[in-house]
Amino acid sequence: MGSAAVLAASLAVAVTAAPAVASPGLLAAMQRDFGLTAQQAETRVGQELAASRLMPVAREAAGAAFGGAWFDPALGKLVVGVTDLAAAAPVRQTGAVTVPAGISAAALDAAKAAVDAAAKAKPAPAAVSGWRTDPRSGSLVVTLQPGAHGDDVDAFLDTARRAGPVTLAEAPRPRTVSAGTVGGDPYYINGNTRCSIGFSVQGGFVSAGHCGGAGSSVVGWDGSAMGHFAGSSFPGNDYSFIRIENGWWTAPVVLGWGTVSDALVRGSWVAPAGTSVCRSGSTTHWHCGTVLGLNETINYEQGAVYEATRTNVCAEPGDSGGSFITGDQAQGVTSGGWGNCGSGGETWFQPVNEILGVYGVSLVTA
Repeated sequence: MGSAAVLAASLAVAVTAAPAVASPGLLAAMQRDFGLTAQQAETRVGQELAASRLMPVAREAAGAAFGGAWFDPALGKLVVGVTDLAAAAPVRQTGAVTVPAGISAAALDAAKAAVDAAAKAKPAPAAVSGWRTDPRSGSLVVTLQPGAHGDDVDAFLDTARRAGPVTLAEAPRPRTVSAGTVGGDPYYINGNTRCSIGFSVQGGFVSAGHCGGAGSSVVGWDGSAMGHFAGSSFPGNDYSFIRIENGWWTAPVVLGWGTVSDALVRGSWVAPAGTSVCRSGSTTHWHCGTVLGLNETINYEQGAVYEATRTNVCAEPGDSGGSFITGDQAQGVTSGGWGNCGSGGETWFQPVNEILGVYGVSLVTA
């Protein structure tokens, strides 16, 4: 066994042995939304945490042959695509399962970057809902609105196909999910928009960028002055940092809004595709689903947002900015989606680690 394989194997022991901790409320929401028993929900959270910690180790073991990774709930393991069968053995040494891949993750990322660059130079047609890399199919998935057609759509697809292999999907165009002032547990921006807190960070909290611009004032659920937007980006990105003042304080929790118990935040390991994820927002409270894909471009009416994560969790107006969490690991802040929590839909979040890096802040953790 080579030194890389020995290192990978030793790291695999460390990550798989790590305990998983999730709040009773989050486990209850998973039981409801996934049809699991309490024990099954607890087991899955532990498996997903192990997969999240294993993913960077397995990627390093695969090297240039890395074809992407995702969590398989049926196996309870991380699955890694490899373009070179010689790389399969060291990846398996980490504890991951391997499958053949027709294209590397680096090549897919480069293809998506080319489409992103083209869309920045010339905005994508409104009939294009978004585009993403999909390691399971080994292609760029371009999502079109139902009935989409026209020369502009064809031209966009031609650009995408020149960049790499393309698979077509169909779904409504996502929308952001901020709302006008209503009751509940919100924060308000300039007195007329309601959004939801994402995660507490040193000096304030992070949320969605479309909720307010830099300098906008914020009041809390009780109407008292809370602070202001120290930074905000939308479109292009969809994140913001709100600096709190006037006696407000931070806590390492995701609120259950009285529906379930609060969830403690202990870190921000990135959950791979296939992992469960739960969302908390001031309109629809707790809902759970699955991470469907990372690094997707969403084509909102206001402009494209890049590097978002796609889920099948529902959301409604007012949930914008709210928390996405897997177990006790922060994932991101709610951006937008389509559908609702009555009939279902899909929702995207902006990954929290990117936000922390942009604003130079750290999570408040338990």
